[in-house]
Amino acid sequence: MTVKRPVSMAVTGLAAAAAMVSLPMCAAAGSGPTGGAGAAVGATELPKVNMAAVLKAAQIDPQRPDQTLTDGAAKHVRTVERELAERGVLDQRYVDGHYGTATLDAYSAFQRSLGYEGLAANGIPGHRSLTALGDHAFDVTHIVRPGTRTTFDGATFNKRTKDMLLESQRLTGVTFDVEQGSYNPGGDPTSAGTHDGGGAVDLYVDGMSPRERTQVVRALRKVGFAAWYRTPAQGDWGPHIHAVALADPDLSEPARAQTGDYYLGKNGLANDRPDDGPEVPPIRTWEGYQRTQ
Repeated sequence: MTVKRPVSMAVTGLAAAAAMVSLPMCAAAGSGPTGGAGAAVGATELPKVNMAAVLKAAQIDPQRPDQTLTDGAAKHVRTVERELAERGVLDQRYVDGHYGTATLDAYSAFQRSLGYEGLAANGIPGHRSLTALGDHAFDVTHIVRPGTRTTFDGATFNKRTKDMLLESQRLTGVTFDVEQGSYNPGGDPTSAGTHDGGGAVDLYVDGMSPRERTQVVRALRKVGFAAWYRTPAQGDWGPHIHAVALADPDLSEPARAQTGDYYLGKNGLANDRPDDGPEVPPIRTWEGYQRTQ
């Protein structure tokens, strides 16, 4: 299926050492009033980096037409950017809390420095790379894990995406028929790389009434997908439902761009038009949806 060309790269990674602050020794051995050694050694608490918030910014910010910061994410992004700058992969002027193309490229470079390649060096922070970046500099909270690869209706997905599909299926009572899954590079040329990574799915709509199609798209959005009903008038494909899991660290670059467009109220296609799907506010990730249940 056709996708909006992203503004830049995306990924997974972490690192950067920060100074541990030690309190001075209270007394040298044998020098205290009692002749004992008093030692009080402590360290400052490390700042926290909310991984979910950073992932949100990594999806939205590269698609913005300006330098607007993502609500609730800027301080966490700035901490990540400081460590990337310490590593020498990001210019200091980009330590601004905006996870734009420069930060995407820098994080990708950091991932490659860890030995990652391909999808694992997409510029979107994964748990392992973010933990590596934060070594002695920050602690990672609100961790998002795609999970191991598995199958659903004969197609490959990560566990997180499969769980999201199962919940959407439960909410609608409609049995899903998968047209294309995830981790399927080159599987469908019309997809333009959207399904090369994790989090992406296409569903057949044969046998679904217009009402059921809308219900399915609404349920997918409710559990944390950017989802749309695609028609032949929009591109070189048959009618189907297309969805991409928000905050999935394994997203391909085109899929990442689609999630960013979804957050910005667009349809995720090259024509850059307004979102044409059912409104399901507020936009939540899978983890956010689970907290409401």
